[in-house]
Amino acid sequence: MKTAIIYYTFDGNCALVAEHINTTLEADVYRLKLKETKKRTGFAKFLYGMALMIKKPEPLPLSVDINAYELIILGAPVWGGSPASPIVSFLNKTKISGKKVAFFSSHGGGMGKVYEKFRTLLNGNTIVGEIDFKTPAKQESAVLKEQIAEWLKGFN
Repeated sequence: MKTAIIYYTFDGNCALVAEHINTTLEADVYRLKLKETKKRTGFAKFLYGMALMIKKPEPLPLSVDINAYELIILGAPVWGGSPASPIVSFLNKTKISGKKVAFFSSHGGGMGKVYEKFRTLLNGNTIVGEIDFKTPAKQESAVLKEQIAEWLKGFN
């Protein structure tokens, strides 16, 4: 099954998960990026994240033909109980319909209603899986890989 992984990462957690998924599925991987890529830490990182939730920045254009894929795996950090605004902006501009879709997210503590919001944005598709990871970069790599492998078994 031809698969695309489309994700946004703020501090690398979703990128790590996408890499592990790709190791198993050998998919085409697309990373959403913003124009500004300045790294922030500590309280400045928190404030910047809050600004992105309010401002809802558009990601840079992504050259992907959604129709070429049977399975679309979407990933994003959880911001305020929702998928990060760059992936929401992408989904608002990109028509995805009649596909098998799976979601993954990373968070530091709470999921909120992230999957309900993903499902609303992707009405008209078959949801085949969803999984969340609490700070995956801090997990043992073997444990993370095993968790991802188990999740992916349900896609075939």
